[in-house]
Amino acid sequence: MSEFTFTPQDWVPFKDKEIMDRLSKMTVEEIEKHPNPDVHIKVMDFGAIAIAEKAMLIKESMVMNKKFSTIFGNPNPIPHGQLAEIINRNRISCKNCVFVTMDEWADEDGNVAPTTYQSGFTYSFLKYFIGKIDPELRPLEENVLYPTTENIKYYSDLIDEKTDGGIDYFTAGPGWAGHIAFIDPCPELIHIEGDRFNSQAEIDEYLQQPAQIVTLHPLTIAQNSLHGVFGQSGACGWVPPKAATVGPRDVLHAKKRVEQHGLTTGGSFSSWQRMTSRLITHGPVTPYVPGSIFQVLPTDILISPAIAAPFGVMETVGY
Repeated sequence: MSEFTFTPQDWVPFKDKEIMDRLSKMTVEEIEKHPNPDVHIKVMDFGAIAIAEKAMLIKESMVMNKKFSTIFGNPNPIPHGQLAEIINRNRISCKNCVFVTMDEWADEDGNVAPTTYQSGFTYSFLKYFIGKIDPELRPLEENVLYPTTENIKYYSDLIDEKTDGGIDYFTAGPGWAGHIAFIDPCPELIHIEGDRFNSQAEIDEYLQQPAQIVTLHPLTIAQNSLHGVFGQSGACGWVPPKAATVGPRDVLHAKKRVEQHGLTTGGSFSSWQRMTSRLITHGPVTPYVPGSIFQVLPTDILISPAIAAPFGVMETVGY
């Protein structure tokens, strides 16, 4: 039988089939090993570890009367509501805290969605986290940062100013296209020749890019059409075409990074994150898989057993 070969569509961000075939077969033991000793990968059911650590660090900021900053991905109402409940039950003041949100939707002209947009990230953050914290325990209003049409051009400067040079505890999780926040494989962020960085200088240049408005990758649109705020039904036309996002510079400046890979579709085996996780942790470092920059930065990466599972052709399984 002759081998069937093809070239993926141009919009597919990473196309090297040989690398993907190798990554798909990786075992847990292989996944947990990384050549960079500053990259720590652990496969486990990580659950609420990041939320618990945020609660501990927020309390420490109160007890020691010191500043603490962290970032939030949205919409994430259940864990954010749980964190708010921990804060309330234990009377933990957030007055020394700076809370930063990663990103927000934008229209085709780059206008950032207002806080009243029900599918918006800031809407969710303010309603299900800040709004759930007892008023006397909330952070100062000026220390709750989220991107807007007005501030996106200096959002990274604002973050640096409020966090004394970088977010203390930076948590993230990859999107289908390998993004961090909405740092997508998009024209606004890719300024290299070829499919990967060719030198340390190119990596350094990439990591200096600040927050900005970006054009979302088609995979990001498709992924978010499966999110609850867009009905979980593939309505890609409901998903805005652009977004405001923190930049690689904000990832670089973070003092501690915790990356989490654990998303499946409706609790099933199906996941758009399984290959993405492998590309981020063990593929080439490339702006076409933005999360791969974690391989050159001190980072803790937690991967669920479901995402770490090897995979291949499943002849008798449909959607």
